[in-house]
Amino acid sequence: MLELPEAMVIARQINESLYGKRIIKVIAANHPHKFAWYFGDPNKYPDLLLNKTIGNAVNYGGLVEIKVGQVRMLFGDGVNLRYYEKDKVLPKKHQLLIEFDDHSHLVATVQMYGGIWIFVDGQNDNPYYLVAKEKPSPLSDDFTEEYFTELINLCKDSLSLKAFLATEQRIPGLGNGVVQDILFNAQLHPKKKLKTLTPANKKALYMSIKSTLDKMQLEGGRDTEHDLYGSLCSYRTILSKNTLGRPCLICKTIIKKETYLGGSIYFCAGCQKQ
Repeated sequence: MLELPEAMVIARQINESLYGKRIIKVIAANHPHKFAWYFGDPNKYPDLLLNKTIGNAVNYGGLVEIKVGQVRMLFGDGVNLRYYEKDKVLPKKHQLLIEFDDHSHLVATVQMYGGIWIFVDGQNDNPYYLVAKEKPSPLSDDFTEEYFTELINLCKDSLSLKAFLATEQRIPGLGNGVVQDILFNAQLHPKKKLKTLTPANKKALYMSIKSTLDKMQLEGGRDTEHDLYGSLCSYRTILSKNTLGRPCLICKTIIKKETYLGGSIYFCAGCQKQ
């Protein structure tokens, strides 16, 4: 699933490869998918997009938005976006296919679940989207230590760090994936409760959010995900399915995996005390 670093990378790649291209063909909802969500009627997407030109792409948390005049193309974190140059083989199954005037393509597919929302700017009142737009990115100057401390103060003391960071869109773009390395770098366990945090713990967590996410996006996204061109991203995760069962880079304790809060957590019992 795309999270903030990968959404940033894909938005940059869209600006590099798609900006200024004119749309000449649109196929929406070609392959039925129970958990592919659309804004309005996808059969009307060609009316909104044909002969329009691709503008800037931005990310809001784990969402990627592309400006097309007054129209917005918004893709949720469960959508795989791929760019295919002219004459490249296209996937047979897809939820959105866009052809450009140079006969290259942008294709969106949904595996587990994901939103493909195409709408006139201002029409989409989806709370998930609006919150992602309104809240500051953790990599922005507005995401200050004071702001972060206030987020903690608004939560119940019994909340775990995983729940605090990866649920309720407290910090849009943070999900279970990026949280693993953030907590490792802060030397904090995913199950640790907010009420047990010292001032030093809070500062370490704040700094780790900033530095870990920045490193992830600068290095092209996590190596558990793919970029716009279908290449495996190049940031080497410390804690993920790729490192499970391997020795910790710092203390050599074997990396463990547990089920927690409806998902998986990875941790080093030596570096991350509960």
